Amino acid sequence: MVSRATSYRIDAEVKERLAQRAAVEGITERALLERLVSEGLDMLHHPGIVYRDGPTGRRAALAVGPDVWQVISALRFTAGGDEERVVLLAEQFDLHPRHVRIAIDFAATHRGRIDAEIAENDAAAERARVLAEQRAELMAC
Repeated sequence: MVSRATSYRIDAEVKERLAQRAAVEGITERALLERLVSEGLDMLHHPGIVYRDGPTGRRAALAVGPDVWQVISALRFTAGGDEERVVLLAEQFDLHPRHVRIAIDFAATHRGRIDAEIAENDAAAERARVLAEQRAELMAC
């Protein structure tokens, strides 16, 4: 995405807080500001979505539950009609069906990001499976 020069006036106290937080995170104020605006717009467009830090970075999650990628990953393995799948996922994650729909809507809007998070998790699970097999082979000797 191409950047465009933009100028805004920010309250001095907000600017100082932005600078402090950027320093804590080891990123530029501009990078933090872009992330905050992007995430804020996502949360306005998809009420019920929040962003959380984790071992793989920031990720979208339901305010009342799991990460969006987790819901969508489970959706891949849930059979039935659309509404039946929503209800089954709601039961699985102990959510109201509207929360599952929020996750699905967010994922539809951010398909590439969610697909990448699912692929990353699938790869990590495969690495763990291989390691477990190798460990079992070693222990069998």
